[in-house]
Amino acid sequence: MKPRQGIDMKEEHHLPKPTEFELELLRCLWARGSATVRDLHEAVSERRPLGYTSVLKTLQIMTEKGLVNRSEVGKAHIYHATASQEETQRQFLRDLSERLFSGSATQLAMHALSMDRASSEELQQIRKLIERKRKER
Repeated sequence: MKPRQGIDMKEEHHLPKPTEFELELLRCLWARGSATVRDLHEAVSERRPLGYTSVLKTLQIMTEKGLVNRSEVGKAHIYHATASQEETQRQFLRDLSERLFSGSATQLAMHALSMDRASSEELQQIRKLIERKRKER
């Protein structure tokens, strides 16, 4: 099978896609490294009212799906994301690229850039990436 243009074909573990709420919890875990149910409940409750048991049940589901790991420290259950934020973003972008742009990372990037104005710093980062990709040829 020929590698798709612009997509890194390194083997990554493929996890189920998280729901919006699961992503919210994952963002908290990525920022903290690990957290208890109480920590996550407090973080999410700052933005909107939510029951402790909703967070607990969602974390149990995420554990079954393989999105998080749980370890016990005393009576506390500590949760960790099984994939990094970068791995998760790459998986979402690969799926989006496949479904909407026939696997073309270039078309995905072109559409993303045309949606909004890019800052000078962002444009500089894009130039650096393009230059790095040229050198990889």
